[in-house]
Amino acid sequence: MSDFSIVIPAKNEAESLKSLIPAIRQLFPEAELIVVDDGSEDETQKICAENNAQCIRHNYSMGNGAAIKSGARAATKDIIVFMDGDGQHNPADIKRLLAEIDNGHDMVVGARDRNSQASSGRSLANRFYNRLATWMVNHKVEDLTSGFRAVKKEKFLEFLYLLPNGFSYPTTSTMAFFRAGYSVKYVSITANKRIGKSHINLLRDGIRFLLIIFKIGTLFSPLKLFVPISASLFLTGTFYYIYTLATAGRFTNMSATILLSSVIIFLIGLVSEQITQLVYKPK
Repeated sequence: MSDFSIVIPAKNEAESLKSLIPAIRQLFPEAELIVVDDGSEDETQKICAENNAQCIRHNYSMGNGAAIKSGARAATKDIIVFMDGDGQHNPADIKRLLAEIDNGHDMVVGARDRNSQASSGRSLANRFYNRLATWMVNHKVEDLTSGFRAVKKEKFLEFLYLLPNGFSYPTTSTMAFFRAGYSVKYVSITANKRIGKSHINLLRDGIRFLLIIFKIGTLFSPLKLFVPISASLFLTGTFYYIYTLATAGRFTNMSATILLSSVIIFLIGLVSEQITQLVYKPK
């Protein structure tokens, strides 16, 4: 398949792009290749010009997600392949992703295997995210944060307004496709060690990812979060009432507060679920 676009977000990734872009051009000479230069201070634009790659320039760094959105808007083909510009993704794997798109899937994600180069901290965090996302969407999520994926452009653009400008576009887009009932397929890949220094800070971005997980929970599966919290408070309030009734012979204000809080949280979750249904109603 040659009728597809490749979008690469890049911020100071010139060293990697020197080998990545020629490798892509050799394998897919007819593909539309778009590099989104997110405020780089290196030779990214020059390398793109030398290798016949379209370069979209952000005057300042707007974030990885913002670069993805710029590339998706600029792409003219029906299928878009997103891949990182740091050399972790093997261009030869693009064929495997596209083959699954041809089989009828709406999104195909390159899921990093155990041989992929990643720190133990990031691997542990990714496993946690995968399990949490699997619980929320009731589907096996093998790699929630992988930036290597092929999508049908029409469906991807439906959720463009939901994507944050930071590093969590893979998380949001994956959850959105599952929630909308679109087909998502995972293909095992081996990610190489990145070229250059990572832009992700494990502590800062780890906390940010946790906040994103809760945001995603309220946006995609609110009752999955609100019902357990509500049920826990309800049981706590009930047992506390039984305890105070047995020891003091009365219904205390604390019991009333806990039980009332459980009801309010459940109602908030119910309203959030109805709003979510409106967000993902058929276009």
